[in-house]
Amino acid sequence: MKEIKIIVLVICLGVFQVKCEDTDEDNNSNTYYTIEGKVIISGAKLLEWLPETRILVDGGAYVGFMRADGSFTVSGVPSGSYVVEVSNPKFLFEPARVEINGKGKMRARKVNLIQPNKINLLSYPLRMKSKTPKEYFQKREEFRVTDALKNPMVLMMVVPLICIVVLPKLINSQDPEVQREMQQSMSFMNQNQNLPDLSEMMTNWLGGTQPTKKRDKSKVKKK
Repeated sequence: MKEIKIIVLVICLGVFQVKCEDTDEDNNSNTYYTIEGKVIISGAKLLEWLPETRILVDGGAYVGFMRADGSFTVSGVPSGSYVVEVSNPKFLFEPARVEINGKGKMRARKVNLIQPNKINLLSYPLRMKSKTPKEYFQKREEFRVTDALKNPMVLMMVVPLICIVVLPKLINSQDPEVQREMQQSMSFMNQNQNLPDLSEMMTNWLGGTQPTKKRDKSKVKKK
């Protein structure tokens, strides 16, 4: 019985030693890959942006430099998923994600922070094109006459003025129907003037005093 236990123990130690050797060989045989691409800036000369441009992989974990023709290579990158960015103080670039599997096959796609699972493939080797020049300062707003006319306060002043000046010219005051309507509106306004004042009624009601009756001059008897 003891011999069987010893044999099993020896076999287990042998298997463990083989696994340790396999893992050591895998660690020693790690391969590194190279990310390639090209930077394109339309309307600008190479000497204007080439010396200041750097290629950053995962925020600077791996750095690549530009060649004279605008191409770049980033060496010593193991398998995995990386974000490749172009760093330039004058131009903006859209980053790209490069995925490298264990067999060295590479795939490039757009970086989508809102929907990470959405895949939009890009061509590889990478072609990094500039979107727009960088703007460090906000452009100062200029004064425009149309902005002043669109102001609500100006509209409140201009529209009634136009109604006062233009409408009387559009209405023919010599027309008897128009004169009759104007007289009716004036008489209606005069009737409203004979109504008691609301503020006076409230003060008399709260003060407890009765409102004084106005004397009608037509009913005053002459002595």
